Amino acid sequence: MTSEKKLGKATQAIHAGETQTSVAEKSGIPLLPPIYQNSTFRFTSAAECAEAFQDEESGYVYTRWGNPTQDILEEKLAVLEAGEAALATASGMGAVSVALLTALADGGHVVAMENLYSATFQILNEDLRRFGIETTFVDATDPTQIERAIRPDTKVLYLESPTNPLLKLVDLRRSAEIARAHGITSMIDNTFSTPCGQQPIPLGIDVVIHSMTKYLSGNGAVIAGAIVGEKAFITRAKEGALRNFGAVISPFNAWLTLHGLTTLPLRFTRHCENAAHVAAFLEAHPAVAWVRYPGLCSHPQHELAKRQMDAFGGMITLELKGGRGAGENLVDQLQLCSLAVSLGDVRTLICHPASTTHSHVPAEIRHRTGITDGLVRISVGLEDVEDILVDLEQGLESCTP
Repeated sequence: MTSEKKLGKATQAIHAGETQTSVAEKSGIPLLPPIYQNSTFRFTSAAECAEAFQDEESGYVYTRWGNPTQDILEEKLAVLEAGEAALATASGMGAVSVALLTALADGGHVVAMENLYSATFQILNEDLRRFGIETTFVDATDPTQIERAIRPDTKVLYLESPTNPLLKLVDLRRSAEIARAHGITSMIDNTFSTPCGQQPIPLGIDVVIHSMTKYLSGNGAVIAGAIVGEKAFITRAKEGALRNFGAVISPFNAWLTLHGLTTLPLRFTRHCENAAHVAAFLEAHPAVAWVRYPGLCSHPQHELAKRQMDAFGGMITLELKGGRGAGENLVDQLQLCSLAVSLGDVRTLICHPASTTHSHVPAEIRHRTGITDGLVRISVGLEDVEDILVDLEQGLESCTP
């Protein structure tokens, strides 16, 4: 670079102190991965720049195409999920959209779990349908229903397990066998379980999707998503739907999520321990009709949970005997537990799905799939469990028949 003394003030303000020397060329490596909070990358020659455009492995060009901070996050997540590669996105729904658009690039048909996160349901039932892509919704807890719904043009089997919000489980190994026998790409939203709760890829599932907004980042400060799978699929997703539709994660959110992941195993263990205590407490409470938690013996699929899950998670669903009014009373009375629609936070969060997360799902579909007006979902946080129980006890006093 030209001597800084010969440059104008404006030029100095932009360029002074910046050199071509990278951190890696000097001794001492940052203990924490740095954040590359920039939109584009510069080159030393036209030939070098042209090579980067032709061979993306040779260097970074533009953050919509790739970023070093994002790469570190993706490598860590791929290892945690036992996948070949991973792709970070701007949100969980960005991950859902990119995964589906990649698998359905030439059109086709989808078989999906009928009890899904509401935004995923809307994409499958409304948005993709406008593009001529149909979805058949089935009770995927029964593998025979999956098999019966498959058509010659079926391209994707889309699952959640545990489901949002009913915590139903799908036999992942059997579902993957069915999909592979028919040449179908199997996908699962693994947000509720995280790779610490279950690893779908070793069970045969092709593509794993996460809302990293939740447990993976862990503190409610990030919006982010991820896709994990075979390298060929991830490459198609990155070079196609992600780049062209623009659901690209920012370097700052990638950096925050990267550091959240470092404490995931510790945090998830505490989430599970606290949730087990809360579930047992709720199951014994007179205001509660029933509780769904995979770790409870009363869960209809507890044996399946023990076979395919390493830990039962921090999510609990309960039905109050007093219906919608009781649910509203409960969330209004709580003081420690926060009324919020997300999950996986260090804080305990509670919500009423019928009026919030699943309010856009038609009432007849909600009721048919079991999302009743008295349903309450709890994301158990990392507070002292005794404090969570005290808050729930005083809140439930207004719900006791």
